[in-house]
Amino acid sequence: MTTFNTLALKPALLDSVETLGYADMTPVQAQSLPPMLEGRDVIAQAQTGSGKTAAFGLSLLQTLDADTIRLQVLVLCPTRELADQVSKAIRRLAINIPNVKLLTLCGGMPLGPQLASLTHDPHIVVGTPGRVQEHLKRGSLHGGGIKVLVLDEADRMLDMGFSDAIDDIVGRIAKHHQTLLFSATYPQEIRAVSQRLQKNPVEVTVDAPANEVPAIEQRFHEVEPAQKIDALAQLLSGERGADVSGQQALVFCNMRREVDAVALELDRRGFSALALHGDMDQRDRDEVLVRFVNHSCSVLVATDVAARGLDIVSLPLVISYDIAHDPETHTHRIGRTGRAGQSGLAITLCAPRERPKALNIEELNGTPLAWRPLKVAPQRSKTLHLAPMKTLVIDAGRQDKLRPGDILGALTGDAGLAAKDIGKIDVYATRAYVAISCSLAAKALERLRAGKIKGRSFRVRPLG
Repeated sequence: MTTFNTLALKPALLDSVETLGYADMTPVQAQSLPPMLEGRDVIAQAQTGSGKTAAFGLSLLQTLDADTIRLQVLVLCPTRELADQVSKAIRRLAINIPNVKLLTLCGGMPLGPQLASLTHDPHIVVGTPGRVQEHLKRGSLHGGGIKVLVLDEADRMLDMGFSDAIDDIVGRIAKHHQTLLFSATYPQEIRAVSQRLQKNPVEVTVDAPANEVPAIEQRFHEVEPAQKIDALAQLLSGERGADVSGQQALVFCNMRREVDAVALELDRRGFSALALHGDMDQRDRDEVLVRFVNHSCSVLVATDVAARGLDIVSLPLVISYDIAHDPETHTHRIGRTGRAGQSGLAITLCAPRERPKALNIEELNGTPLAWRPLKVAPQRSKTLHLAPMKTLVIDAGRQDKLRPGDILGALTGDAGLAAKDIGKIDVYATRAYVAISCSLAAKALERLRAGKIKGRSFRVRPLG
């Protein structure tokens, strides 16, 4: 593999790469970074976890002039979750470049604080198309100085109906700019967008070497529609020979209403299950993701679009309650497991009427699907399948100068917890979340309420 120091990157960016522990470039980085650094337009097919964010992040930071206070880079993402993830990645890469201002502008958040932040132009904006378009129309965002436009997960943005918004945004920013387009799939609609927005783009498609293909086992079970929920509960609980019990699972449904129904029924049956879809309030979506990532929830039931920004390295099990509408989406679903060299299991429940969709997947893969019999029986008794962690919410965050280390110190100090009993800590602008082992969550809550963090008392409450 090619190392980053073979590229003509700024010393500050090479320092960041070294600090972050990046040694060799991933295939998508090795193929896309050289033409991006030359200022060429690039269209790249890249899955989540391929290193694409670091690729375009390094490229856009290379061209950035931090001394010029104007908007120079615009990154569009399909969901707020992905926008937050991209923003964090770019901030980490820019840590050694002084005075870089990056704003995340997404729908579902109050407009007022965003307008206040835009009093002075940022260098970089990462956002969703609808909210970025709104700011450009209002004149609160100035696109005349944009040098780089990034469309991340462009296929999902088209699926969500953002095509017109993207065209409108392009018409409101600087005419001459570099356009970088990243997509997990290459449907004809993506090629049409590329032809419309890009000039002689370099096309990058990376096939993982055989020895790097994730070890994902796929299983297909034909199940009558009325038996699907029993089959799902049976698989998750390990009944009747199923061997996946106790594993954290991501369950995909095609429709939002089915997501709610399945999550509710799993909860009724004793599973720690939560729903995630686009009809939910943004804070509710944030908190569901926090609970799943920090293992305060064992089963997440989601639509494809809502789960797009979910980034979990260790996710052992993905179940398709419904077969995806197209084979490319199915491929993206199963790619959520088996990451970072780990093995994973992807199970698909297929109603008889869904057989044609299964045949489409088989045709795309070029190999027969692994069909297995599944003897489904109704649940006889309720058994609790609880998550190992419990989440506590602290009503303070970055605006209060609160850091993860402050929370960890309070818990291991006056609260008397061992570090091994404290899980993931997430600090947002106005609130923070900390995962605690279930058996000690009540003790931690009591001690935090009675004690102080950084010498101050904050409201602390359990989540869920």
